[in-house]
Amino acid sequence: MFTLFHHPFCPHSRFIRLVLGELGADLRLVEERTWERREAFLALNPAGTTPVLIDESDGVIPGTGVIAEYIDETFGAGMAERRLMPQTPAERVEVRRLVAWFNEKFFEEASNPLVTERIYKRFMSEGEGGGAPSAEVMRAAKANVRYHLAYIGWLARTRNYLAGDRITYADLAAAAHLSAIDYLGDVPWAEDDAAKAWYARVKSRPSFRPLLSEWLAGVPASQTYVDLDF
Repeated sequence: MFTLFHHPFCPHSRFIRLVLGELGADLRLVEERTWERREAFLALNPAGTTPVLIDESDGVIPGTGVIAEYIDETFGAGMAERRLMPQTPAERVEVRRLVAWFNEKFFEEASNPLVTERIYKRFMSEGEGGGAPSAEVMRAAKANVRYHLAYIGWLARTRNYLAGDRITYADLAAAAHLSAIDYLGDVPWAEDDAAKAWYARVKSRPSFRPLLSEWLAGVPASQTYVDLDF
């Protein structure tokens, strides 16, 4: 049994949920609003960020990259052809490069600004940084989504999946970030058919179903969010 401290629209949390979904893990979710800086949560992860995984056997595993590596080291070999990290060092480097691209670069430039401005700020007090969303920040983030989508499209046109022949952590990381902002309607799918077709394949996997069933009161999902044939 795993316990995951997460936020439903935290892209990093969504990545780990997809990974655990591919594993078929028994998972208990605990929603964490990191801006509240709860002492009990900070004791688990002094960085104060989600996700944080608790394994009944091994204890607390904090942070996206640490959790992903832990899952592969602990369960990867038993997944055989379904393993989400390749076997060869060169292939693993490419997966790690792309995971870092989405969990760091895409997060900083696109998904985090959009989720923060349009979702998190709704629940923050003024002292926590809440208030009206910044049109300037959202405009810049939406522009950044376009070039990231073009890069995903280029990868999808040259490979079967983003990092190679089969699905890996790279696909789940990219899809997790896109899913959070697709809920908001901030992905211009019409601009790249290859990226759209790749996302439709990943989105149709059983591990994605729990994400697509979630919704936020007062913020309706976009028309493309739950549609598997969008």
